[in-house]
Amino acid sequence: MTPENLADIETIRVLKAQYFRLMDTKRWDEWGDVFTEDAVMGTGERTIEGREAIVTFVSRLLGDHVTVHHGHMPEITITGEKTATGIWSMYDRVELPAPNGIEGYGHYEEEYRRGDDGRWRISSLVLTRLKVVPID
Repeated sequence: MTPENLADIETIRVLKAQYFRLMDTKRWDEWGDVFTEDAVMGTGERTIEGREAIVTFVSRLLGDHVTVHHGHMPEITITGEKTATGIWSMYDRVELPAPNGIEGYGHYEEEYRRGDDGRWRISSLVLTRLKVVPID
């Protein structure tokens, strides 16, 4: 592992922290910037393609509802000069109108790409929930 790889891994960790914070604070324009323009998001049976479509879908789903997202224990691998993969354990609490609120436990499996501007962004994200607990 090179010092550059370690720096890239830390940058990707910060990117994911921004993903969680900006989503929970509903700063959608900034949140969208953590994705590549051609990003793909998979959540269960649904796949959303493109940064704009991802932001539209998630912002409409979550609206102004209270959400709390945590990512833990990242397994980040630099796979090339401009590519990396990561797996994050996750917890989320999504307070939607009853009976739709949940607490979820699972994993994010992601791919990252460094753009021509030098910034890492999420190019692919698949969320798998291992357990979902309804909340009242």
